[in-house]
Amino acid sequence: MFQLPGSSSFFALPFLLLSASGARAAGGTVTFDQKGGLAGIAAGLNALPAAAPGPAGVRESGGFCIFDGTVGTPLAGGQTFIAAVSRADVVLVGETHDQLKDHQAQFEALKALSEARGPAIAVGFEMLNLTLQPVLDDYAAGRLTEAEFLAKADWKNEWGFDFGMYKPLFDLIREKKLRALALNLPKKVVSKIARVGLDALPAEDKQYLPAGLQVTANELYISYVRESFEGHGDSPMSGMFKFENYLAAMSAWNETMGARMAEFLNANPGFAGLVIAGSGHVIFNAGIPASIASRTAGLRQASFYPRPAAACPASFPAEDSGLADFVWYKDYAAR
Repeated sequence: MFQLPGSSSFFALPFLLLSASGARAAGGTVTFDQKGGLAGIAAGLNALPAAAPGPAGVRESGGFCIFDGTVGTPLAGGQTFIAAVSRADVVLVGETHDQLKDHQAQFEALKALSEARGPAIAVGFEMLNLTLQPVLDDYAAGRLTEAEFLAKADWKNEWGFDFGMYKPLFDLIREKKLRALALNLPKKVVSKIARVGLDALPAEDKQYLPAGLQVTANELYISYVRESFEGHGDSPMSGMFKFENYLAAMSAWNETMGARMAEFLNANPGFAGLVIAGSGHVIFNAGIPASIASRTAGLRQASFYPRPAAACPASFPAEDSGLADFVWYKDYAAR
């Protein structure tokens, strides 16, 4: 059974299925991500304590403690990060939803992409389901105030995590006149798939699914999802759902988000995409990245997976190889 090294993995899906209430920021949040305490709101990316000895540039990279997830070489500082983002057509930056530093990292990625691509950018959000696209369009275009957007999108119930952590992204979208995409499936659809499977899903719900939906065959990812399914001994999960349906629900979740971004990029040549989603949808490039890759041709992707670390590693940990194109280490405890 796959276990992320040195971490605990929790998932929103079991609680989504049992309560149909989605991820929430209060009352014992459990999310499809690594978990940690809510960081205090602060400006900028805080530097990690230096680890010595280490590869040249890594100790000085501060908040940009990033390694290539395949070969293990470091991105030596902010400029190499900007270059890596600028070369990509699709950038995916995973998050643990209540970790401020992950959201700051996403903002750094959007700034870098904006410098490289100008206004030809679409930012896709897991936080909003696809039925809310008209509301998101109005907010991105400045036709709604923040308060109106939060009310119309029912942010508190749809997502629940502090909007303040996402606000810089939305502010830059509005300032630079970028596009914004609501990526997610409605929660009720994910829940029904887990209960009855894809084939028995009512027609009224199948309308939300993308064409060519494939249940993942990635063995590492399947083990990762199975850990969620089997790891909730204090819940009635195993008695209520078959694992095959549970995996189908997760695949539909990922496939829908990837298809939404792929559809936009295929229809808008020259645009770049930034995906804002939980790290569990990015890991192993098996969720959203695989969905995008199967629906596009020739687009370069760059995925960033967040990992907690008290100090920037002196060298790339072998057990983190393959988590994503890049692994980004952050000291969540530092203020």
